[in-house]
Amino acid sequence: MKVLLVEDNERVASFVKKGLSEAGHTIDHADNGRDGMFLAASEPYDVVIMDRMLPGGIDGLSIIGALRTAGSKVPILILSALSDVDERIRGLKSGGDDYLVKPFAFGELLARIDALARRSQESPAETTLVLGDLSMDLLSRKVTRAGKGVVLQPREFKLLEYLMRHANQVVTRTMLLENVWDYHFDPQTNVIDVHVSRLRQKIDAGFERQLLRTIRNAGYMLSADG
Repeated sequence: MKVLLVEDNERVASFVKKGLSEAGHTIDHADNGRDGMFLAASEPYDVVIMDRMLPGGIDGLSIIGALRTAGSKVPILILSALSDVDERIRGLKSGGDDYLVKPFAFGELLARIDALARRSQESPAETTLVLGDLSMDLLSRKVTRAGKGVVLQPREFKLLEYLMRHANQVVTRTMLLENVWDYHFDPQTNVIDVHVSRLRQKIDAGFERQLLRTIRNAGYMLSADG
């Protein structure tokens, strides 16, 4: 992991650099705000450790604010002797991802930057499902086909979402009962047939290519293939 340490206290900087090096990380160090800003803006880092009070005409929170304004999403751990709740809140609101008060145990520092690095590597949550010209926005709960809005009832939306997440696969009645209706047995109802029929009418009517198909003696399949 490549880490930028922006810390003007020589003793603290030496302590952190030694510990991170022994843990197998690569460290760049700036002992003033001007150099810290330059490095943070010009080099790619996995994590930035930022002191708040810095010489050089720019403090840690100003650096963080500038980075966030520029669109940087690098995880930033703030180090500070300012321990009041209001100061911690101010640091986090400025764009910091975590806040560690001095003095600190190195083991805690290491655990926190490891957690920040893992978090930044996680894939963002999926918010849009797309199949051919059919699109579903999971946040706004809007569905479109070829750019035209499709109005769905809540159960129809849930049914389509499940089918889209399992596109090009045969989805059985049992799978739909358990995952869309939360039934763990077949209540001998035609509820699935009714909803599938309504959904098919809404997403396929008027289109040459039919997306939702019934697979005889198996279930249903949503596919953009001919």
